Amino acid sequence: MATYSAVVLTAPPPGEPAESGAFVKIDGREVLLRAVELFLNRENIRQIQVCFLPADLETAKRRYGAHLSFAGVKVFSAGPGWAEQISAAVPRIAELCTHVIVHDAARAAVAYNDIDALLELAEKHPAVALAAPVHGSLVEVDEGGKAVAIRPGDRYMRLLTPWAMSRAAFAGMASGGGRPDASQFAILKASPLNVRMNSPGDAALVKAMLQLLPKPRVKPPSSPFEEAQW
Repeated sequence: MATYSAVVLTAPPPGEPAESGAFVKIDGREVLLRAVELFLNRENIRQIQVCFLPADLETAKRRYGAHLSFAGVKVFSAGPGWAEQISAAVPRIAELCTHVIVHDAARAAVAYNDIDALLELAEKHPAVALAAPVHGSLVEVDEGGKAVAIRPGDRYMRLLTPWAMSRAAFAGMASGGGRPDASQFAILKASPLNVRMNSPGDAALVKAMLQLLPKPRVKPPSSPFEEAQW
């Protein structure tokens, strides 16, 4: 069975807005913490790390250090971009981990069953990425915003996170500037509820998506005594 290190990055992925809503609160809890919690209590995820920008590290430790430490989450800093954070994570992957999960800290609305499917598929491919269908046609524009061509939406998908990959594929992505090589990725169709918190203005949308996510299956207690302990 593959064992995973989950790396949650606060720098935006390539192609996403520079502004990140990872620190925006939804119902009193930051999107960042919700994103980290996606990977807790999973037997095959043996390590969870969060990478902050250097300017944010001390504030992050003060605000979230106790919560993250209690959950066994490690923190480090690198930047200013996604590529630098990916590169900094490479030597920090625990030796016992055969695979790496990469996740955008601004994405909390990820279906648990999408993560289940991602981890299962990653054992069969060097790298796997979640993606959601694009509905309708797309207009390609030039640098000045002038329409160049109309493209059918069924030939495109929205690239989401998390991604899952072998250690070798992760190291290769780091050496390639943190950008995924599309030819190396298997695509897993995921829930369109997986939207990114780009700014505080997205809070209502992300909250609505979180409420629509399927609920994880809860293992029932094996005996009344086990239930009584809680």
